[in-house]
Amino acid sequence: MKKTYRIEVDCANCALKMEEAARKVDGVADALVSFMTQKMKVEFAEGADQGSVMAAVRKACKKVESDCEVYLD
Repeated sequence: MKKTYRIEVDCANCALKMEEAARKVDGVADALVSFMTQKMKVEFAEGADQGSVMAAVRKACKKVESDCEVYLD
């Protein structure tokens, strides 16, 4: 399953760091972050719980770019 989330990130390099961090999270099959559209597209692994996976993605992104935001609503 794929889902798109709004994000807030300051630069393209930061968006790339967020994308790389998201891809390393268990339960994420693929992730794509677009600085231009301020969106993150996440493809979840089969059987993954979206809520817990996205909480881990958000935490991972904050570690690499503390002032970024991933809106889970």
